[in-house]
Amino acid sequence: MNFLQVAVLAVIQGMAELLPVSSSAHVVVAEKLMGLDPSAPEMTFLLVALHTGTTFAVLLYFWPRWKVRWNAGAARALVIATGCTGVVGLVLKKIIEKTLLHGAPKAEIEALFSNMPLVAGALAFAGILILIAGLRDGGAPNGELSDKDAGWIGAVQGLCLPFRGFSRSGATISTALLLKLPRALAEDFSFALAVILTPPVVAREGLRLIKASGGLGFLTPSLFLPGLVGMVLSFAAGLLALRWLSSWLEKGRWIYFGIYCLVASAAMAAAIFMRIL
Repeated sequence: MNFLQVAVLAVIQGMAELLPVSSSAHVVVAEKLMGLDPSAPEMTFLLVALHTGTTFAVLLYFWPRWKVRWNAGAARALVIATGCTGVVGLVLKKIIEKTLLHGAPKAEIEALFSNMPLVAGALAFAGILILIAGLRDGGAPNGELSDKDAGWIGAVQGLCLPFRGFSRSGATISTALLLKLPRALAEDFSFALAVILTPPVVAREGLRLIKASGGLGFLTPSLFLPGLVGMVLSFAAGLLALRWLSSWLEKGRWIYFGIYCLVASAAMAAAIFMRIL
């Protein structure tokens, strides 16, 4: 893995992670096209670094807005949504591992991550959800986030966890729009949930990497520099992506992200059919 590949993956991750187009789908495709092994220790370590960069971008961008908006009620909504995400995500994970992956050695949900037809299908589903929300979005100027709304948004976020291609931000913001919440509130709440969700997900990936590598022996000085470069680039790309997302969401252009997801899904399906992926 050279620095050009690191830069490409960092920009893709930084932009797609925070736009509602599924970073995982784009990163998986990019890795395969560049001949990289997504399961290799250096790739997993790089992905952890890239996620860290985008998380810092979210914190920097949203912190001034969160300070104004959040109170005890908002904190309760975050707890409810995160709890619903955990319950739905864990239940779905167990169901998939006991059914779709039944009989597979050391069956884990991560085995689905490189399943390109499933990724393309999840991306298409996300696109349809975004389209529906965009078409029904009336741009409600006022509205408060109820506990019930938080539960629905958290549950939908839980559905996204096992499926690469099912954009977390696209699904949660779309759900909030369908619940008639204001656009800015939908965006703020979605990314507040992301800040809560990302650290345990990244930690889990790190633990899986350490376990698979038999310890910390894979951590060499030559691995840290690409990771650091990737983190900085994903941070910068993430800030640009958030400004883009906010602009299109506030201007009622949410539907365009859905169209993109459907086009990208169709392109992936064609590439799979032609055995490019």
